[in-house]
Amino acid sequence: MSPTLRAALCPVVPPGPDRRPPSRPHPEALAYSLTVPGELRSAAIVRNAVRATLHAHGLDRFVPPAQLAASELVGAAARLTPGEGVYLSLRYRQDALRLVVWDQHPRHRDPVAEALCARRRDRALWLLAAVVDDWGGEWGICGAAPPHRGTKSWVALPR
Repeated sequence: MSPTLRAALCPVVPPGPDRRPPSRPHPEALAYSLTVPGELRSAAIVRNAVRATLHAHGLDRFVPPAQLAASELVGAAARLTPGEGVYLSLRYRQDALRLVVWDQHPRHRDPVAEALCARRRDRALWLLAAVVDDWGGEWGICGAAPPHRGTKSWVALPR
């Protein structure tokens, strides 16, 4: 079957007076993910993506803290795992915006090294902690559960 014939079999709905323009997506439909390189410039990319996504779903009031949270989490991940992929998930569920970042930073086998690494990451995220606290939200860092590997950082911002 030729590509032209296959494309012709897909029905196309012609524009007409009975077609309404697309409505704004419902906030509960917000479920996006993005993988960026472990580079500091990725923080700017996720800031822009978060702003556009929240605006498209009518969640503009979340833009300032969510942009900061996403860029701080991705920036910290990029500093700890340079050159490795960093995954960002953005969801809106149960009247809360949830951001999750997975990076490739491995767990340390030595408990002392693990504690030092955790303190280093906590110190790097002091601004995030202040904004999330001011918003009445929660944040945390833990090892990523299988099938993911590395470190999972998350933020929950209530409505």
